[in-house]
Amino acid sequence: MYEMKTASISDLRHRFKRIERFLEHGEKIQITKHRRVIARLIPDGPEVIRPTPDFMARLRSIYDEETLAVTGAELISSDRD
Repeated sequence: MYEMKTASISDLRHRFKRIERFLEHGEKIQITKHRRVIARLIPDGPEVIRPTPDFMARLRSIYDEETLAVTGAELISSDRD
């Protein structure tokens, strides 16, 4: 489960466009006052379920099936020595 976005009363006053964009993308937003939740904004309409990006497919499309000769852990280890 993901964390619900939060916005303060000040955010509502000064950054409403940003909050509106979240609502347009189906995000639920908790409204806080002095760090306590006082309300929840829920977008009107059906809940939007966004698929999780396939990061491995994206990496394969960039690097094909090539593997590097040195791993990231080895690079960091040699850099620290």
